[in-house]
Amino acid sequence: MRLLLLSNAKCEGMGYLEHAREHVRDFLGGTVPRVLFVPFAAVTRSYDDFVGQTLPVFDALGVAVEGIHRCTDPVAAVNEAPALMIGGGNTWKLLRELRSQALLPAIRARVERGMPYIGWSAGSNVACPTIMTTNDMPICDPHGFDALGLVPFQINPHYLHGNPPGFKGETREERINEYLALHPDVVVAGLREGTAFRVEDATLRLLGDAECRVFRHGQPPRELTRGDDFGFLLAPR
Repeated sequence: MRLLLLSNAKCEGMGYLEHAREHVRDFLGGTVPRVLFVPFAAVTRSYDDFVGQTLPVFDALGVAVEGIHRCTDPVAAVNEAPALMIGGGNTWKLLRELRSQALLPAIRARVERGMPYIGWSAGSNVACPTIMTTNDMPICDPHGFDALGLVPFQINPHYLHGNPPGFKGETREERINEYLALHPDVVVAGLREGTAFRVEDATLRLLGDAECRVFRHGQPPRELTRGDDFGFLLAPR
């Protein structure tokens, strides 16, 4: 299984996905002529506009991008795709569309057979067993929280530690601990901006300069860096 799971697509002063270009180049290895893009997390912009937003980076890599919404048979498109990527936006809407179009089992089967998968934000969240650690407002009913289950742990993308000055609401850590109180056997990885997980079969590496904050029920959170061993996250639960 080959996964590149990014926390975010936008960084201050950089173009869309520009900060991740070298990670994507290395991940695809110059052997993938095109990727099938799933833009279903978009809500207030068109799918075509979302595809266009990804083109500068992939054009520079010599990789064509095809929007799955333009395919007459989305499941067949997944079965024929050299690689697949799912973009960010609203995780609830994304999961609703993946489920309604019967794409969850098709994507899971292809990734398990080796198709490279790139996701960011919502696209990383749906790679988890469920979407229950998303930050997004539930703007629609996805008819179940179960997602792709490509990794056995949960990701909280865009993880931000603490709160801005003057904000007294629950912190991200408090929300994650609420989740763990009801799901004590699950591990949650807080993936900060500019970082990503790269999964190659039985190995997992953290990419980027920021630390990853890992949460387990009843234990203090751990701050891990890209030099640490993350293999424990792939252990079956």
